[in-house]
Amino acid sequence: MTPAADAVPVLRVLTAAPGPEWAAEHRAEVLAEVEDSGAVLLRGLGVASAAGLAAVTAALGIEPMAEREGFAPRDRLGEGVHSASHWPADTPMCMHHEQSYAAEVPGLLVFGCLTAPRRGGRTMLADSQQVLRALPPELVEPFRRDGWRLLRAYQDVGVPWTDAFGTDDRAAVDAYCAAEGIAHAWSGDGALRTVQRRAAVVAHPHTGVPGWFNQIAFLNELTMDPAVREYLLHQYGPTGLPFTTAHGDGAPVGAGTVAAVNAVYDAAAFGETWRDGDVLVVDNIRMAHSREPYEGPREVAVVLGDPVRLPGHVLPGGAAG
Repeated sequence: MTPAADAVPVLRVLTAAPGPEWAAEHRAEVLAEVEDSGAVLLRGLGVASAAGLAAVTAALGIEPMAEREGFAPRDRLGEGVHSASHWPADTPMCMHHEQSYAAEVPGLLVFGCLTAPRRGGRTMLADSQQVLRALPPELVEPFRRDGWRLLRAYQDVGVPWTDAFGTDDRAAVDAYCAAEGIAHAWSGDGALRTVQRRAAVVAHPHTGVPGWFNQIAFLNELTMDPAVREYLLHQYGPTGLPFTTAHGDGAPVGAGTVAAVNAVYDAAAFGETWRDGDVLVVDNIRMAHSREPYEGPREVAVVLGDPVRLPGHVLPGGAAG
């Protein structure tokens, strides 16, 4: 099947006036555009700080949420406002839905461009509904039936469990995992392993339209630099990688699947060059996002907002061993 089964959308841009007052006055228009198109870029708000992004988010009536189980470090810039994930400037970040492996996921994302890069660095989008239609049915069906698994090992590489779970209390992590459907096990040296099984295809909570909502390709070990992966396998073994993914029944995800998913994402990707002060509001359930490589300073802040628990998203099964 050809990945480009649908025409690639164009990001809608609304011309705004500086300050959160415009966002408050045009809240209904902005949110209607997000509901209709999946994302909208607000140009002219002049957001130049984390506080400015927080004010626009509040003016739009979007409720910030805390991040848990992050896979890459972020800086906390203010109440409910974080930096973009720390990721090498010369390395693209693959398409993903923010925290699609969590039991409670952000319904909306609000990105603010505090400093636009000299070149590149666009936040690209892909419609999960279009992606689902473009993927080969024989690839989708096992994931639709069995879901997918995320396997993580928190040790001396990657994000420490204290940062990922926002606490240094093991009992609090135990309680969180029990409540959120995460199998977990502690080792004698204090390392933590987790396994969570989630639906790979979910119905949008407002429209009921199904979409490809997961990080099967992005968080698979095959996306690592091959030399880094080989080192980690040698050092920690196959169960000690900081992250990898599997089919819902535990079968490995092969290179062909990762390549096929990423090819469909690439064909569906669209975006707009950042300008200083831009704000991008994204429906996180409908739209996957990625980041291009870039040159020059790039400062993009983000608010994870309007948390939602999707029916049928958390699936039983998995052992952290």
